[in-house]
Amino acid sequence: MYFVFLIRYLTFAKVQIISGDLNFPYFLAKRIAVDGKRTFSGLIVRVAVGAIALGIAAMMLSIAVLKGFKGEVTAKQRGFFGDITLISYDLNSSYEPVPISLSAEDIREVRTVPGVTDIRHFATKAGIITINDEVEGVLFKGIDSSYNQQFLESALVDGLPIDFADSAKAATQILLSQYTANRLQLSVGDDFIMYFVQLEGRPRPRKFRIAGIFHTGVEELDNSYVIGALSLVRRLNDWEAGAVGGYEVTIDDFSKLDGLTEAVRERLPLTIDAISVRDQLPEIFQWLDLLDVNTIIILILMIVVAVVNMVSALLIIILERTSMIGILKALGYGDGGIRNVFLYQAAYLIGLGLALGNLLGYGLYWFQRQTHYFKLDEASYYVSYVPVDISLLEVVLLNAGIAVVALAVLIIPSYLIARISPIKAIQFQ
Repeated sequence: MYFVFLIRYLTFAKVQIISGDLNFPYFLAKRIAVDGKRTFSGLIVRVAVGAIALGIAAMMLSIAVLKGFKGEVTAKQRGFFGDITLISYDLNSSYEPVPISLSAEDIREVRTVPGVTDIRHFATKAGIITINDEVEGVLFKGIDSSYNQQFLESALVDGLPIDFADSAKAATQILLSQYTANRLQLSVGDDFIMYFVQLEGRPRPRKFRIAGIFHTGVEELDNSYVIGALSLVRRLNDWEAGAVGGYEVTIDDFSKLDGLTEAVRERLPLTIDAISVRDQLPEIFQWLDLLDVNTIIILILMIVVAVVNMVSALLIIILERTSMIGILKALGYGDGGIRNVFLYQAAYLIGLGLALGNLLGYGLYWFQRQTHYFKLDEASYYVSYVPVDISLLEVVLLNAGIAVVALAVLIIPSYLIARISPIKAIQFQ
């Protein structure tokens, strides 16, 4: 059967092959892949294609989950603390910061750093809430009208952000976390007294009305912080007008954080330090960095599994087509051309596996992105669902990388063709 088939098409394609109008290895590989009848290699080929499909889907989802998870957790830290914090040099760690006040010229200098997008004021002060027979220690974070409340608005589960249009009213408004509100049995519109701890003298009470309730999902934030007006902290600490506890600087590209932190530091007075959010929260970001190792291990294992399956499939396909190889050699066709036949066929199988894998991977990615069906323990992971995020460029590079690696590795078993004797191969048939 192979002899009749090859004689017919080699005779028909002889002139076209010589003239370069026909790529015979591609032509033959296409005929075998599409029209050829397989016997025992059929199952192995399907397993190899399935391994590639599952591998690319797993790798795509691994990258999407890692990128989405890191992005979601990082966005929460950046939204609450900013990217770079400017504070006074102080060897003592305390919630009562040394007041600072940058001049208009210093602020302009910081804003001129390429990549800096915003500068906002804040100050913190320790306080105690006593209500409904409960006592809760909190950290009051004071902000003003310069503070971009976009993140706080997105985290609100009830109520509204602080309205700084009326400064007197803003000084009595406060945002509580959902954890604190539930613990103290409070809701939007309720009043309560907070006692502020003074370095000297008795605690000073202040009355607040809850304007909104927020939930970030980050236990360290929700269990500790409340949000109020910076002007109140100034009055309690007897600070001068314009004095703040620190400045939060936001940047447009988080990957340049270290370089921009150093650039901002160089433009500050010697008494002011710049601390990146990575240095401010080292435990969280070290934990996120460890996730990269897990993803790399998954990618390597998936590539190894896919390549091993493809190598096995190619070897079996070559052995199954031994008689065809012998006939081609007997007709004078070179080892290089025969090798290309099987490499084209392997490329077809790899392409089929990649297509099926991308369909499966992107389908699951889209499903999770739209429905948030797969959940997480928010107390442990800072998010209540599995976040996913992947770009088209990353998908293209992933597919190209797998295809190149697989084809490069498959060149080695294809050299088995050179060891096949035409006479023995035809006798084998």
